Amino acid sequence: MTWVTEWEEVMRKLFPLLVLLAGNLAFAQDSLDPAATAWLLMSTAMVLFMVVGLAFFYGGLVRRKNALNTMMMSFVAFGIVGLGWAVIGYSLAYADGSSFLGGLSYFMLNNVGLGGDGVPKVLDFAFQGAFAIITAALISGAIVERMRFGAYMLFIALWSVVVYAPMAKWVWGGGFFENLLGNSAIDFAGGTVVHINAAVSALVLALILGKRKDFGSKAMLPHQVPFTLLGAGMLWFGWFGFNGGSAYAANSIAALALTNTLLAPAATLVVWAIIDKIRNDHFTAVGLATAVVVGLVAITPAAGVVSPLSAIVIGIIATFPCYAIITWRASSGLDDSLDVFGAHGIGGITGALLTGLLVSSAWGGEVNGGISQFLTQLVAVIIAILYSAAGTFVIARVIGLFTPLRAEDGIEAQGLDVLLHGEEAYSDGEGALLIPVSSSSMAAKIAGRPLGSKA
Repeated sequence: MTWVTEWEEVMRKLFPLLVLLAGNLAFAQDSLDPAATAWLLMSTAMVLFMVVGLAFFYGGLVRRKNALNTMMMSFVAFGIVGLGWAVIGYSLAYADGSSFLGGLSYFMLNNVGLGGDGVPKVLDFAFQGAFAIITAALISGAIVERMRFGAYMLFIALWSVVVYAPMAKWVWGGGFFENLLGNSAIDFAGGTVVHINAAVSALVLALILGKRKDFGSKAMLPHQVPFTLLGAGMLWFGWFGFNGGSAYAANSIAALALTNTLLAPAATLVVWAIIDKIRNDHFTAVGLATAVVVGLVAITPAAGVVSPLSAIVIGIIATFPCYAIITWRASSGLDDSLDVFGAHGIGGITGALLTGLLVSSAWGGEVNGGISQFLTQLVAVIIAILYSAAGTFVIARVIGLFTPLRAEDGIEAQGLDVLLHGEEAYSDGEGALLIPVSSSSMAAKIAGRPLGSKA
């Protein structure tokens, strides 16, 4: 037998196996929806872009001496939360397990590959990871200008695994929220998982840290309002992917979610502007930027299950409780610095409850709104609040046993940018250190000048 004959014999035996393998590969590819995959690719990038928008939104609202620190709190979530999501978070949220917590079958991205139901599993991981990242970053708005950066990094690392991942499991991963009072709690794109969760945690952490040193005694005015307007616009753009991508298809539901994401904040913006004019005789830029965020938050749980007219109603109604809480907070002793709870917490709660009344089977919902669904939404909100508050309290206290949560008074007074990061957001000339170093040995060391010299 020649080598040619031997080769022909081998190929004859292998051919059926090759055909079967090719068929399986084709079947795996056929299970993917190219249009859905393309839309989710874009949506993932848009949600990640929102983190940059959040950095600008928050960064413009603080004093200039803390601008970099504030923006870095958003950026660092890319790394800290992103890696945690890959290692364990995604598995706890979406792997098969109990109705309370996922298993470890996706640990370290095991079994997260190119196949999937409609979209590649690896893309689902990335899309949901973007949600985890921005949710953790939202918390920073309540504790800016006083929390140590290292403690914050440790906090969001633990929080994203201990608090966020389980709640994602309950709502989106086949958890027990699918059967509350005989109904499934509706959260289309994250009113509960993202906004209520982050806002309650932000509020608890702000209370643990206490007020800023100058809170109530000095005016703490935004140093760069154009940054805040830019950030609001970037957030609105990204939110089309945030809500629209949650349809997991390039279809009519995605189109509905996108349309509602346009209309709800538009309605909130108009009503907020009218209230601002009546109360203060001004149309404020910070007010309008805040209104956009409130409207976006409120429509998030309902984006793909209510009519466009209902989206407008949600945007209008959400304005009033959010405006009231934010106005009250400014004159209270509560230092939720950038009103995370007033915008995301109250907005998320309002949207979640209104979803129970306005959900429509004619507009993508599986049920029609009513008292029964409203009560289910209410129970879901209460559970989310209690778990977020308890989880945040425990995590913060545990971290506090090993490292201080709050920056020292001297660092807080001088500004966190230079003393914690060795950088400034703004400088004159050749990037010289502008803060006086005569009273701070740490600042003098960073500046490279003797103690007592002038900047």
